[in-house]
Amino acid sequence: MSGPQSNIERRRLAARAEGGEEYQTKLRQLVNVAADVFKEKGYEAATLAEIAERFGSVRASLYYYVSGKEELFQEAVRDILARNLADAERVQDLDLPVREKLDKLISQLISSYEEHYPHMSVYVQENMQHVNHEPTAWATQMVRETRRYEKVWIDLLQEGMDEGVLRNDIPVVLAANIVFGMCNWMHRWFKPGAKLSAAQVADAVSKVFFEGM
Repeated sequence: MSGPQSNIERRRLAARAEGGEEYQTKLRQLVNVAADVFKEKGYEAATLAEIAERFGSVRASLYYYVSGKEELFQEAVRDILARNLADAERVQDLDLPVREKLDKLISQLISSYEEHYPHMSVYVQENMQHVNHEPTAWATQMVRETRRYEKVWIDLLQEGMDEGVLRNDIPVVLAANIVFGMCNWMHRWFKPGAKLSAAQVADAVSKVFFEGM
């Protein structure tokens, strides 16, 4: 790595460590711009030059905030799964009928698309295509949390089948994949502020899925 790049890296690490409000605000703004570009162009096609242009800067200036495009992507999706997992595990522990728990899971997942737009869409659109093959600690964590999240759904669906609340002639993993598919396809069409709210979409998904199940 060249001298100027090393200097930028040292400045970035120092700024991160200090945690200045102005720096953190700019970093969040940059991550939001990158998420928009990833949503529109796809991760592979997106370039740092285009992200910098929309951010109102030059490419070299971005290295003061992140090490590159990969880190921008990671920052855009880092907290989403962790929050969704924590919410799902809290629902699983509630003293409620299993159908109500599953309704809450659907509502939470779909609300996440609205709350974290377009970051959640970027996560579904891009992350699952390559994260399973990355050897990094970040990728390992994402895979682990994804599996824990899926297990909450599978366990509750199985509980519903065992109780006779849900039909049991469909394999539980297939049922989970179907409801995930219904929710996650939103990355192709859902946009906050359009005709349908997250609550309306969640209600429709619950009706279609559970009346079928």
